[in-house]
Amino acid sequence: MASKSTEEQAKQSALAYLRAWGESPVPPTVLATLITSLHARPPQTLPLLFPPVLLASTFLNLYSYTTDSAGITAAWSGLYLLLARRRKSEHMMQKFGTRGIVRGTTMGVCGINMLAGGWVYATGNRAQEGESVG
Repeated sequence: MASKSTEEQAKQSALAYLRAWGESPVPPTVLATLITSLHARPPQTLPLLFPPVLLASTFLNLYSYTTDSAGITAAWSGLYLLLARRRKSEHMMQKFGTRGIVRGTTMGVCGINMLAGGWVYATGNRAQEGESVG
């Protein structure tokens, strides 16, 4: 049986990874790229509304507004996840083809962004944000 300190360290490191993911500007950019690759051809207007918002979230993150950026990323990732879960692929080969793998990766990144961004937004401190800009 693991000691309590080892379990506590494992939990703390998992939360540290979650916080690092939520504060990083890379996941919204990757998600915007994946969404664009799925819906650019043929152009689908509703899903193509998500990448500009995610890129704006990355822009906010780079300007030291990590808590607000994490909240925006979590909210829009959740919205896209709801939109993407409505679609069903008919054949088994569509699930494991190139588009299916990209779609699964996109939905996985959305889920992680929701968790990590929600955690950072819930536990973030806005008083320290944006002070370095100016």
